[in-house]
Amino acid sequence: MMNFKLMQLSEGMLRTISNAGFTTPSEIQGKTIPLVLAGKDVIGSSATGSGKTLAFGAGLIDRMKKGLGIQTLVLTPTRELAEQVAQTLRRFSTYKGLNVKEIYGGVAMGPQKHGLRNADVIVGTPGRILDHLERRTLRLSQLKYLVLDEADRMLDMGFIRDVEKIIKECPTERQTLLFSATISEEIGHIAKKYMKNPVHVSVKDQIDPSQLYQKYYDVSQELKFSLLVHLLKLEKNGVVMVFCNTRRNVDQVTSGLYQCGIDALAIHGGLSQSKRNYTLQAFHSRKSLILVCTDVAARGLDIKDVSHVYNFNLPNTGNDYIHRIGRTARAGKNGIAISFVSSGEHSEFRSICKEKSVNIESTLIPGNMKILPIEISAPSKRRMGGRSGGGGRPRRGHNSGNSGFRPRGDRPRERFDRGGGRTNMKYSRRSRRRN
Repeated sequence: MMNFKLMQLSEGMLRTISNAGFTTPSEIQGKTIPLVLAGKDVIGSSATGSGKTLAFGAGLIDRMKKGLGIQTLVLTPTRELAEQVAQTLRRFSTYKGLNVKEIYGGVAMGPQKHGLRNADVIVGTPGRILDHLERRTLRLSQLKYLVLDEADRMLDMGFIRDVEKIIKECPTERQTLLFSATISEEIGHIAKKYMKNPVHVSVKDQIDPSQLYQKYYDVSQELKFSLLVHLLKLEKNGVVMVFCNTRRNVDQVTSGLYQCGIDALAIHGGLSQSKRNYTLQAFHSRKSLILVCTDVAARGLDIKDVSHVYNFNLPNTGNDYIHRIGRTARAGKNGIAISFVSSGEHSEFRSICKEKSVNIESTLIPGNMKILPIEISAPSKRRMGGRSGGGGRPRRGHNSGNSGFRPRGDRPRERFDRGGGRTNMKYSRRSRRRN
C-alpha cells in the first residue's frame, strides 16, 4: 500500500500531513504527488471528494519558497471552491509560512489589491483574476505553477476565453496541472495548446453503486413541494441536499420549508458572499441538516456525509445528474438519490437514464401525503438554457438560468457573474469590475 513517506516529500510536509490525520494517500494523491514533485504537467480526472487539492498542493508547496512573489496560481470556477482550496493550501503550507490569498468577485477590490503584494499563492475565479491583470494590480511574471481546478466546470460556465487570456499572461516555462471530472474536447484543446507532454492520471469513481439507492417519483409540478415536505419529515436525521435549477426555486423551496417548520439553508449565486460563507459554515457544522442549492454546490465543494440527494428539478444532462448524486454514498456509507419528474422534464429524464451508472426505480407517491397550499413555480425552458447558480456566461441565444437576472433595463452589473466571471460580453468593463 502506498505511503506518504515513500513519495520523497519533505519532513515538514510529512509532519503537517500526519498532524492533519492523514495516514494513507487517496488514489489521486498516490498517483499525482510523485509527478508533481518530478515537475511533470498533469491532467487528472477525478471526482469531487477524491482529495485532489492535497494531490497537487503537497508537491507544489514543497517546491516553493516564501517571499519570491506569486509562484502558484489556482483557477477555480466558483468563489466557494476558491475559499475551500485556499483554506486547504493554507493549512498544509504553515510549515513553510506561505501567504495564500483568495481572489474572487462579490467583494471589494481594495483589500485584494493589498493582499496581492505579499502573496506566494493565489486561488481565484477567472473573472476577478482577469480584472486584476487588466488593472495591473496582479503580475504573474514570477509564476512557476498553474493549476486549473474543476476545469470542465469552468468551461461549462463560459470561462474559456478568460482562462486562455490568463494563461497567456503566465510564463511559458511553468508547470501546469489540470483537474477535471470529465475530459471533453475543449479540455483536450486547452491541454494540447498550453501543456507540455502532460501525464494523464485517472482514478475510479468514488461512489459505491452498491451503497446508492436511486428512485424517482412521476409527480405533477403542483405536488412536488408537498411530496418533498412529506419525505423530509420521514427522514429527520439525514444530511440532505436539495437541488433546484434556478435561484428563484431555491428561494421558494427554502421559504416554503420554513413555513412548514423545516429548517433549511439556501445557497446560490445571487446571495452575497458573506451569506454564502455563513450558509456553508452552518451546514458543515450541522447547524442545519438541509441545504437547498443550485448546481454551484454540486461540483468541487467537499461536503461530507450527505445521506440524501433530492433533485427537486431535474438537471439538464446525465452528466450533471451524476455529479449531483455523487454527493452521497461515499466512504462505504449508504446514500439515497431521489428525483422528481414532472411534465416537461421527461426528455431530460430519458437522457439521464441512458447513463451507465444510473439504475433508477419508479416509486409511487405516498397515499397519506398531505397536500399543502404552497406551490413552487416551474423553471421555464428558456430560463433553463443557461447555467444556474454558478454565474457562467449563458449559451448563445439563451437567457441565463438564474432567476435573479431581470429583464432589460435592470442595472448592467446584475448580468455579471457573482462568482468571478462575466455573463454578457457587451457590457462595459467598469460594470463587470463592480462584481
